[in-house]
Amino acid sequence: MNGSSILRRAAALAILATLAIGTTGCYEWQAAVGQAAVLWRRRPIARVIADPATPARLRAQLREVTAIRDFAIRDLDLPDNGSYRSYAAIDRPYVVWNVFAAPRFSLRAKRWCYPLVGCMAYRGYFSRRRARALARRLRAGGDDVAVEGVAAYSTLGHFDDPVLSTMMGWSDVDLAGIIFHELTHQRLFVPGDTRFDEGFATFVEREGVRRWLEAQGRTRDLARYQRYLHRYAAVLALLRGARERLAGIYRAPIAPAAMLERKRREFEALRSAYDRLAAPWGEDAPLARWFRQPLNNAELASLATYERCVPGFARVFARAGGNFPEFFARIRSIAALGRRARDAAVCGVRAGAVSRARRGGASG
Repeated sequence: MNGSSILRRAAALAILATLAIGTTGCYEWQAAVGQAAVLWRRRPIARVIADPATPARLRAQLREVTAIRDFAIRDLDLPDNGSYRSYAAIDRPYVVWNVFAAPRFSLRAKRWCYPLVGCMAYRGYFSRRRARALARRLRAGGDDVAVEGVAAYSTLGHFDDPVLSTMMGWSDVDLAGIIFHELTHQRLFVPGDTRFDEGFATFVEREGVRRWLEAQGRTRDLARYQRYLHRYAAVLALLRGARERLAGIYRAPIAPAAMLERKRREFEALRSAYDRLAAPWGEDAPLARWFRQPLNNAELASLATYERCVPGFARVFARAGGNFPEFFARIRSIAALGRRARDAAVCGVRAGAVSRARRGGASG
């Protein structure tokens, strides 16, 4: 299991949103040109498999993608469309680079807003050079900044997304997970409510992978997958604790120099805690690569996860009798509610807390 899977899912949806408003500026232009270049390289998977020049390993992986795609339609009721029915070879290790930023003494990520998808905590570029240029400007303004390479992204069904050459180093479990996840976004997406959207797609991804492995009788792979999820939850608990302590530091009435030193020590403690936790896990340690790089507020923003809502989606799924069409119908009804009502339905927010928030004038 690839520990960087959550970084892949920080997909460059912001880029595709710009296509809806034309190419009136540098950012919009690079988005349009970059997306067009990806689409231009698409070839039907069946044709790539039939091509004698296709390497045997790539041919085998694309056959696996085809089986995964068919399973998604037949067993998970995910969209039957042209996405992941084509392959695009690109000449770089990542298709997109996402830029994340947060103030030096805050965990609130900088957000950019776009049509169609709402506000996102990152800005995506098809050019690493352009991403680094934005990162330099943000650092010059005093922000913590992270630049993350992304091997795959979704257009939410606005285009027929291809399988990319940047994905071909993944295991078949990772391929299944990302395809199920991104097709779920195509099934339903609530603009601007990332916690709801990601909780929904993450639940479907995990249930889909579980069913896919079970259908193949791969009990050992399923046990490994479930073990990975258990370890991943333990790492997320470490991150939640660090975020809570950092938030307390940033609220403290202390001088900036002292706050900076306490921040540095907290990030060092987080890395040490991870090293102790992950020591017995070896190559299966989640997020190992992420913990090897310099850590800051923006890195935490880049790894923002929405696990809080996943149990709520699991409860809805159970009430739907484990039936995906019924589950999707119920989630569609919940999605039509306001943000606070959605939170109350699947994200664990108590009704009383919602009422108090309304009386206090909190905005959703």
